[in-house]
Parts: sequence; structure tokens; C-alpha cells
Amino acid sequence: MTLNLLILVIGIFLLYFGSSWLVTGASEIALSMAIRPVVVGLTVVAFATSAPELLVSLVAAAEGASGVSVGNILGSNVINIALVLGLSALIKPVTINNQIIRRELLYTVAATILFWILCMDGNLNRFDGFILITILIVFLVYSVLTAKDGNSNQNNQSRRSYVLNGFLIIIGLIAITYGADCVVDSAIFIARSFHFSELFIGISIVAIGTSLPELATSVAAAIKKQSDISVGNIVGSNLFNICLVMGTVGLINPIQINRNLNWFEFPAMVFITLLLYMFAFFSQKINRIYGLIFIICFFVYNITAYGLAH
Repeated sequence: MTLNLLILVIGIFLLYFGSSWLVTGASEIALSMAIRPVVVGLTVVAFATSAPELLVSLVAAAEGASGVSVGNILGSNVINIALVLGLSALIKPVTINNQIIRRELLYTVAATILFWILCMDGNLNRFDGFILITILIVFLVYSVLTAKDGNSNQNNQSRRSYVLNGFLIIIGLIAITYGADCVVDSAIFIARSFHFSELFIGISIVAIGTSLPELATSVAAAIKKQSDISVGNIVGSNLFNICLVMGTVGLINPIQINRNLNWFEFPAMVFITLLLYMFAFFSQKINRIYGLIFIICFFVYNITAYGLAH
């Protein structure tokens, strides 16, 4: 047990540092190419911080632990909004660009609801995966078309900087790969030792572990008053979790989904996403009161999930 706890901690650290290096390298290269910060948050940073969820879910699905795979995504998407954005707002109220509210955030809400609908029959098959990947491709095409920032002058990186950032990306990917394998193996062992369901471990320990990159990135962005990257990271990461991660799992290794998730976990994910949209639509910001509400939702979600697991 002690060894598995140590492996779990090592895995989480690898995920955290690997994603941090990946985010740093990818963001610096993207910004140097005169891409708008919000687009960097929605795409490059979101993809980088969703890499742990992708690898953890793929490994879990391949090992037959579908509860960890699905629970990881459901838990991560709730945590990204309730904990990550909640803490960011408590540190510094987060302003949300009106364009993000009308387009990207609304798109994520629609994708979240569609994901629940596709999973209601208890299966995530290849056709479902194809639909989710197609939705992501449409989003990425739109993002590329609106990516350029005509006012940016950050395009003077040296060749040495590109090499260094490329090296960070490679090292980050390697760390994430090994970290994902450590987290999944140890989490499943711990779940069985304490007679916890794999689903609960996926929703709690694994989800929090794989959400550490989003937490670090968004909190840092909030402190630096970079609201566009902070919000873009959360909105984009949740979209990538659903479309890229679950879409890839569906295409490569179709899984069975516990229909009991339709009673709490799926509704909770949709509710927290709609709550974010409501706050953003009416206030154009996530202030400290909203942040506190999100934090309360985070604790209620985990306590309820724990209760249902027993």
C-alpha cells in the first residue's frame, strides 16, 4: 500500500511538472507567432493541460478500468470550473470577454450536453467518438481562422528560444506519459484495497491529479491579470476533455458506461457548466462571490460522490 501511495504521488508530480513544461513551451511558441492570448488559452494551453486526462483515460480504458476513464473526465470538468476557476476568482476576479461567452463558452455548453446524451445508452462507441472528434475539429478550424492578433509584436523569438521551448514540450510529454501510467495503476490498486469504486477514485483522486496543470496555469494567469488565458484554459480544457479525450477513447477502445452516472455525475457536470455560462452571461466576470459558490459546489460534489460510492 505504501509503495502504491508513493507511486501515486510520483505520478501526480510527473503530471504536474510535465504539463507545466508543456504549457510553458507551447504558450511561448504560440505567443511569439502573434496569436491572441485567448486563442492560446482555448487551444494550445487547453490541449497541453488536457494531455494528462487524455493519457490517463486511454491507459485506464485499455486496462479495462472504464470507471476511472469516464470518472476522470466527469470529475476533471467539474473540478476545472468549481475548484480551479473558483480559486482563481477568489484570488483575483476573472473578467470574461463577451466573444468567449457568445461563442466558445456556449459551444462548450452544447458539447457537454451532447456528451451526456451520447452516453445515456450506457455505451461510448466508435460513432460517438467520431461525432465528438468532429465537433473538436470544427472548433479548432474556427480558432485557427480567428487566431491572429494584428496588434501583437511578440514575434521576435530567437532560434535558441524555439529550441528551448521545443525541448520543454518533449520533456513535458515524456513526464506526462509516465505520470499517467503511475496514476492509473496506483489509483486502481488503492481503490480495490479500500473497496472504493473505480468510478469514485476516477472522479476524486485521479481527476484532481490530472487537473493540477489547469489549477497551476489558471491561478498563475489570474495573479498576472491574464484573464483571457485563465478563462480560455478552463473553457478549452473542458471541451478537449470531452471531445478529444472521450472521442479518442470511443474511437480506439469503445467502453461501457455505468447508467447510474445519469442520476448525479453527468447532471452535475452539465449543471456546473451551465452555472458558469449564467454567471458569465449576466456579469461578464467571475467575481469572488461566484468563486465562493463554485468552491462550495466542489465540496458538495465530492461529498455526494463519496456518499453514492458507498
